[in-house]
Amino acid sequence: MGSSGQAKRGYHHGDLRNALIKAAGQLAEQGGPKAVTVRAAAKAAGVTPTAAYRHFENHDQLLQAAKDYALDGLAATMQARIDALRPTTDPVRQAMGTLCAIGRGYIRFATSEPGLFRTAFEQGGSMVDGNALSKVDEAFQLLVRGLDKLVEVGHLNPADRPMAELTPWCSVHGFSMLLIDGPMRDLPDEMRESAVERMMTILMKGLSSKNVDDQLVADVLADTRVP
Repeated sequence: MGSSGQAKRGYHHGDLRNALIKAAGQLAEQGGPKAVTVRAAAKAAGVTPTAAYRHFENHDQLLQAAKDYALDGLAATMQARIDALRPTTDPVRQAMGTLCAIGRGYIRFATSEPGLFRTAFEQGGSMVDGNALSKVDEAFQLLVRGLDKLVEVGHLNPADRPMAELTPWCSVHGFSMLLIDGPMRDLPDEMRESAVERMMTILMKGLSSKNVDDQLVADVLADTRVP
């Protein structure tokens, strides 16, 4: 049967929208945001463009769906690193480990899914305005909760909490871009890991309102390493 038959079956099954979103995500993964078009997604999903346009009127709608798909993947990767943390009874170490895991997960997603990562932040990602930082996607919410936890355990002074998200976010995002599109692209794995841990060390110390013991930092880094 031709593609029109496939389109009709997919459409009547009620799953065509999700199939197109997944196809858009795959297109973004392979070629970045510019590869995401309604026609290309329709072809990848095995349906006609006419069927696809019933769900997405234009490129912008489909691209937004692909961005949401990418951001969901980013959040899932970050959460997986949090879940992989070594257990500890020290609340400060746990909170610092969570923040470090969030950063590692962010970088991991960027380097393992560069097309999706670029798509997630195409045209500013899902941010609305400067006053809506706390309402952004789940990946950002993980960072928000991680920093709130630092305050809760006494590691970060409440007075230093407002807008504290910007420092770790800018750091790991810039680092990620250097790895996938910049001069750090060809770093050997060992050097890349050393660079990640050095950045995380500086972040953990910088996001503290008191002196941080070097052994605590070393323990946190060990807690967040995943083979």
